[in-house]
Amino acid sequence: MTEKLDIAVARYDEISVKLSDPDVVSDNKLYTELMREYKNLTPLIEMYKKYKSAENCFEDAKFALNDNDPELRKMAQDEMNAAKEDMEHFGEELKFLLLPRDPDDDKSVIVEIRACAGGEEAALFANSMFRMYSMYAARQGWKIDVMSSNPTELGGYREISFSVEGEGVYAKLKYESGVHRVQRVPETESQGRIQTSTVSVAILPEIEDVDVNINPADLTIQTFRSSGAGGQHINKTESAVRIIHNPTGTVVECQEERSQMKNKDKAMKMLYSKLYEAEKSARDNAIAEDRRIQVGSGDRSERIRTYNFPQSRVTDHRIGLTLYKLDDIMNGFCDEVFDALRVADRTAKLLRQEK
Repeated sequence: MTEKLDIAVARYDEISVKLSDPDVVSDNKLYTELMREYKNLTPLIEMYKKYKSAENCFEDAKFALNDNDPELRKMAQDEMNAAKEDMEHFGEELKFLLLPRDPDDDKSVIVEIRACAGGEEAALFANSMFRMYSMYAARQGWKIDVMSSNPTELGGYREISFSVEGEGVYAKLKYESGVHRVQRVPETESQGRIQTSTVSVAILPEIEDVDVNINPADLTIQTFRSSGAGGQHINKTESAVRIIHNPTGTVVECQEERSQMKNKDKAMKMLYSKLYEAEKSARDNAIAEDRRIQVGSGDRSERIRTYNFPQSRVTDHRIGLTLYKLDDIMNGFCDEVFDALRVADRTAKLLRQEK
């Protein structure tokens, strides 16, 4: 671990010097990349400084144990014990911070929510999930942009896709892919019976065209008139765009903008992300089962969480977490769940690394 930390410190110092170089400052792309790396290294370097400080305190206190004054020796022993505890704590944190970072963690994402089992109630819950993620994004200072939607007459969504732009979005939301189950009395239920419905969520890192190679000859681009629930948003011009990637059969479409060009741009973003995710999933599926992340594979067919409204209970099945804070979570206060998933993921990776 010491060798890795020394390499990280050397790289951190190297980047610090480069960031003051006028040639680097004038190169926007290089400067941005170095700033991102510098920012990613900063928590590790700061934790290492805390560890070294505790280590120095331990050594100083250890030296004072040789003093003739019994009271001073007792104080030194207490300081040694406290410093040792700090070293153990900071050491564990350093192990986590030294784990390889997911290269997609800093990226913005495209979120797809689809109503599954449950008919109109599933569509209404899809809308509730969209609201939850939107409120969480607002608290994080992220930007939401709807890319495609298929609303229902009662205010639900058969499906909705939207981008979330901001710092470290994928790192926070990547564990949300999977099937989310809701248990509640539907608004359409007159007998007061609890119904179980499901929606699927997919979190796709937003990809630049340099990350995925798409041959324009492989694309079929279609235009059509926008439509919506109750005749809403119907255009007289064919501004909606559907793009088909012929080699894979992947289909994306966007009709949220009035401009055909803007809809095409959004649809292409979705296509890049979907193709990238397909390639990533193929690589992950090749990994042995015992090396998979324990909090889930990210497969949208995997049931990951249950929202029980009568009991105000949320249960994440991957890590056995149960919270009786349903209202808070549905209003976008999701950090307790997201942080628990992140810790479980890091712990699983660390255990595999130590085997």
